Amino acid sequence: MAVHLSATFSHPLSCIICRRAQSAFFPVQYLLLKIKSMELRALHSEAKPLKIAALCGSLRKASYHRGLLRSAIELSKSSVTGLDIEVVDIEPLPFLNTDLEVDNTYPATVEAFRKKILEADSILFASPEYNYSVTAPLKNAIDWASRPPNVWADKPAAIISTGGGFGGGRAQFHLRQIGVFLDLHFINKPEFFINAFQPPAKFDSEGNLIDESTKERLKQVLISLKAFTFRLKGKDC
Repeated sequence: MAVHLSATFSHPLSCIICRRAQSAFFPVQYLLLKIKSMELRALHSEAKPLKIAALCGSLRKASYHRGLLRSAIELSKSSVTGLDIEVVDIEPLPFLNTDLEVDNTYPATVEAFRKKILEADSILFASPEYNYSVTAPLKNAIDWASRPPNVWADKPAAIISTGGGFGGGRAQFHLRQIGVFLDLHFINKPEFFINAFQPPAKFDSEGNLIDESTKERLKQVLISLKAFTFRLKGKDC
């Protein structure tokens, strides 16, 4: 079976195909292979890493949750490629106060924060558990970004937590509940809440993650978040 090619292409290879097509017929398989090759090269040249906005609910410098995010960034540069994870600082944000909204604008620090969330492909929350819930700084950041227009809407997200007892699991349940109203889409598996105080040691004195099995679990979260983000975008990872 053969096909006469009359369509025009902008790729240099297509010019050769078109010239030869004026006087000959070509096998379908040959043409499909050449076109597929061009498509793959175009996709490769245009591929960009997913932008992940990472938020830490703890402001403590040696926070274990900061350590989790540092480890996530390290993993994104080695074993889970295609992710650009940026920790977005929530400490400078003022307490939510609608008196600070003037002429439909927000304070500069809030505007900058909202822009980071809006431009992100997905969100990674490192959420400690305070009194069965999320921390005040994290809730404040969530509320600022939810002001009209809600910049959380339709973002894929994942939550990682550590601590004593349940390892932050109850805070995750509350954060998921908050996310329902915000139209955040959380991955369901794998779950990640780690008891930081059970042996073997998970963190060093500076809050760095040192346990290899926990790093592997964190890696699986990133892989799942990446796949889910592409799925919501309607693309293959």
